[in-house]
Amino acid sequence: MDHLDVLENISVRIFREAYANFKSMCMLWSIGKDSTVLLWLARKAFFGHVPFPLVHIDTSYKIPEMIEYRDKLTKEWKLNMVYGQNAVALEKKTTFPDGTVNRLACCKLLKTDALRNTLSGAWKRFKFNHTLGTYEVDRNREPYIGVIVGVRADEEGSRSKERYFSPRDKESEWDVEDQPPEFWNQFKTDFAPGTHLRIHPLLDWTELNIWEYIKRESIPTVSLYYNQGDGKRYRSLGCYPCTYPIESNARNVDEVVEELSSGRLSNVAERAGRAQDKDDGGGLETLRRDGYM
Repeated sequence: MDHLDVLENISVRIFREAYANFKSMCMLWSIGKDSTVLLWLARKAFFGHVPFPLVHIDTSYKIPEMIEYRDKLTKEWKLNMVYGQNAVALEKKTTFPDGTVNRLACCKLLKTDALRNTLSGAWKRFKFNHTLGTYEVDRNREPYIGVIVGVRADEEGSRSKERYFSPRDKESEWDVEDQPPEFWNQFKTDFAPGTHLRIHPLLDWTELNIWEYIKRESIPTVSLYYNQGDGKRYRSLGCYPCTYPIESNARNVDEVVEELSSGRLSNVAERAGRAQDKDDGGGLETLRRDGYM
């Protein structure tokens, strides 16, 4: 059993523990490499079927290739796909691209607020109709209490403070100082009524592990992760006004793995191309305490 088998087994166990203990559950799918590996592991954990909805928060500013990829996999894998959106902020043009708020305020409106209200059922959710091939209003407004997320501890500072089973309050706010201990592969899964849970099956994976696994399993990924001939590629994906590619000649999965293994990117943070991190003091803790992904 190699290191990827060990990580896979832990992740599959976390999925099954979560499904056994939390009945109103969903999984966030940002369409990036981590959450797509998460999706692949969910299908492994449940023998090709994902027994809970996937939720995507659509800011309307995602790079077009990301949305095309989302809908392509939704159709091919017959996923229960739901998306949420802050329609009011978009209609009023209260966004950074419209010049009315700064990046952090925009993230709060289009991501944090949209996520919290989509999870709670307070706002409309839109569900993919596989018969029609289009999205329609989701009639189910039941709150999602357990939320599976593709967070990795090594990605940025605030995420290293998470647990596999990480409680939030009913408003999805995170008390970093009040997290349950997790020793010897023992996890707390009994929480007070009204507790909102974030569940992190990828917590101990590294960026290199993710790409090694993508290579081993031949997992389809968005083309933006690879150099298309201009000497650049995206290392982390988000909204196009605030996400920038890095200098890289990696044109495929093998070359990304080699690039990471060689240490050529050791002085470049994984989220170096995410402008909102810099505006949040070099990390995401302010946003994440309020419920950001």
